[in-house]
Amino acid sequence: MPATGSTADAVGSRDAEDARKEARLDLRLVLPALVAWAVLTALVPGPAWVLVAVGSVAALTATVMTRAAGWGPPHVAREPPSPWRVVRGQVALSLAAVGLVCLAGAAHVARDRAGPVAGWGQEGAVVSVTGTVTTEPRVLTRGDEREPLVILDLRLQRATGRGTTVGTAAPVVVMTSAGEGWEELRWRSTVRAEGRLRVTESGDRSVAMLVPRGPPVTLRPPGGVLSATDHVRDRFREAVDPLPADARGLVPGLVIGDTSLTPPDLTEDMRATGMTHLSAVSGSNVALVTGALALLVAAAGVRLRWRTPLVLVGLVGFVLLCRPEPSVLRAAVMGSVGLVALSSARRRVSLPALGAAVLGLLCLDPWLARSYGFALSTLATLGLVVWSRPWGDAIAARLPPRAALVGDALAVPLAAQVACAPVIVLLQGSITTVAVLANLLAAPLVAPTTVLGVVAAVLSPLSLTLATVVAWGAALPAWMLGRIARVGADVPYGTLDWVDGPAGALLLTALTTGVLLTGPWWRDRLRRHRWWGYAALGTVAGLLWPAPGSGAWPPPGWVVAGCDVGQGDAFVVRSGPDSVLVVDTGPDPGPVAACLRDLRVRRVDGLFLSHFHSDHVGGLGGVLAEAEVATAYLSPVRDPPAVAAATLGLLGEAGVPTVELRAGRSLGIGDALVEVVSPGQRPVVGGSAANNASLVLDVAVGPTRMLMTGDIEPEAARTVRRAVEGRDYDLLKVAHHGSAAQDPDLVTGTRAEVALIGVGEDNTFGHPAPSALTLLRGAGMVVLRTDIDGDVAVSRDGDAIVVHRREE
Repeated sequence: MPATGSTADAVGSRDAEDARKEARLDLRLVLPALVAWAVLTALVPGPAWVLVAVGSVAALTATVMTRAAGWGPPHVAREPPSPWRVVRGQVALSLAAVGLVCLAGAAHVARDRAGPVAGWGQEGAVVSVTGTVTTEPRVLTRGDEREPLVILDLRLQRATGRGTTVGTAAPVVVMTSAGEGWEELRWRSTVRAEGRLRVTESGDRSVAMLVPRGPPVTLRPPGGVLSATDHVRDRFREAVDPLPADARGLVPGLVIGDTSLTPPDLTEDMRATGMTHLSAVSGSNVALVTGALALLVAAAGVRLRWRTPLVLVGLVGFVLLCRPEPSVLRAAVMGSVGLVALSSARRRVSLPALGAAVLGLLCLDPWLARSYGFALSTLATLGLVVWSRPWGDAIAARLPPRAALVGDALAVPLAAQVACAPVIVLLQGSITTVAVLANLLAAPLVAPTTVLGVVAAVLSPLSLTLATVVAWGAALPAWMLGRIARVGADVPYGTLDWVDGPAGALLLTALTTGVLLTGPWWRDRLRRHRWWGYAALGTVAGLLWPAPGSGAWPPPGWVVAGCDVGQGDAFVVRSGPDSVLVVDTGPDPGPVAACLRDLRVRRVDGLFLSHFHSDHVGGLGGVLAEAEVATAYLSPVRDPPAVAAATLGLLGEAGVPTVELRAGRSLGIGDALVEVVSPGQRPVVGGSAANNASLVLDVAVGPTRMLMTGDIEPEAARTVRRAVEGRDYDLLKVAHHGSAAQDPDLVTGTRAEVALIGVGEDNTFGHPAPSALTLLRGAGMVVLRTDIDGDVAVSRDGDAIVVHRREE
């Protein structure tokens, strides 16, 4: 018996030791991968010879360190390595990783930049090129009357310019207007085109920009396999077409990476709630599809040795369906690593697998080093590997046994959010407080949406009707995903402003690291001194609770607000306790709808559309969805005709009556008095007909008077100047987003105290022009511009005008 007991104790001791080893993560490859990533991020925009030099020195140094230390294959039994040996080993591995990615990156950069294409771009040469389409064409609407913009990447094969024909593999970005056939190109098709090369920004993957002259000529369509996947994608889009708007956008996004159908306001809400990764193919989708395939082949009784090959074949098919572009390949690799991380049997190898995956992906595509998507995907996977299992176990230990699974369900989004938060701050300058809860609620819905969507995509070439039926099964969880995002975006304090840029990311990283390292100490202290916790909660609540007039939005007593809607105009005038006037809607529905929600608008007594350029009427759907609109007041000039017709159609479908306005008309709407100053009966000669036909409104609310000038140009401004001569205004809505085409006499003649400019950040028009800003400030006006100040508002304190910036 004693012998038996001793044997049992020994076995138990070995099991405990194995469990401890399994719980310990293998960190040896993580630091080298992170160091190599950081070095490549800094060097890949530079010349290839720098990468070669750094890579060669790093690789040579790593080799010398390895030989000098006499490292070789590990012995079966040996003493634990000393700390100094561990440090030397990490340094040597880091140098080896730097050498690997730098030399691989040098090969890519040398291939991309060989030849005269980059030089021709600097010279603005006209060229004829042959190349392969390497991304899906992206169609972007523009905030004016012009056609949408089409952007795609092209890997050149041959280029002719300056009397020379060369073979080249240079990557170029194509940028042109829609309507010439570029938006219809298929991925991996070979095309010929002519155009002018332009220089790109320093640090771009593309060596030049091609501005085409005319449509492309398709020389060779994609191969048979890719043509088949194109057919599946097209049929799948037809299958989801009858679904509700949110589901119609989310299901193709999760299944084939097609986000073109996602409503813009839903995209904004998913970004605000930290759910952006659910609107397109990500590592979690790859893991779901892979896991579902594994269960399917196991249930079908497939032999064990054939299961992995069949799952891999299915994964390859899924990647082809989504397009094996860098972002999808990254998702496939990270999804596989994440699947390993969530498996308790293989958790120990997941961290080395992540390090190897990072190094492998950087060798295949060095430009991933500068990709925010790659950073988010890698950090989310790192969070799953390091924290999801211990946090899940810790949470489960405090729950009843039947609710133990809640621990893992909560730990997964929490770990991913903590790891990704610094990069999210870099992207949007804010912290979302609802991301963990939103992702926790969304987690059970992702699997049925993705799996049923994949089934619908597979069935679509065989039977469109059957595929549509299955797609309706995916529609309900997808619609619920959309509702979670929309409701979460409206939660008070769901998004908190943070320090912008790298400083904010570093600050959040430091705070997160401090909390993680000192968390056990604080937990112990709070257990012993509960009043510390109550005091801390009270302090935080006091700091976050908005004091009247100091950060609360909307500010008390606001009279007019300017909405940050990008490159466009959207202004809101308060006409009563619960009603407003809206002047223009911006280019997209999402931002203006969010602005109205934040202002707590439920009724619009008067919707004024100054003219029919899309940067003033494109967001109409957002206003109609967010509030009840009594009447729409329109410019009498229907230019551009297509946009005007679409706008009138949307108003008609919503049952909103429309009224055309001309100069001389006066309206009393609630507490607001509105006089129409322009346009008159005779059109203005010169400039843009649509811009000069803008409604110019003299609006008075109590003692506050403002002049709203639409997009008028100097020709119409002269007429307006004569009509308003001698009037004093408190506010001036600056014409045409602060363009250089201002009438100085009109601007100074208003004697306004505040100038409001609706303008988009980093817009391509150069708005607001320096000359316009100089003119406004020279006239003594406080300039509020939505590209810098965000949402803005003006209130009144007795005789004083008070300005409020949302960014404060």
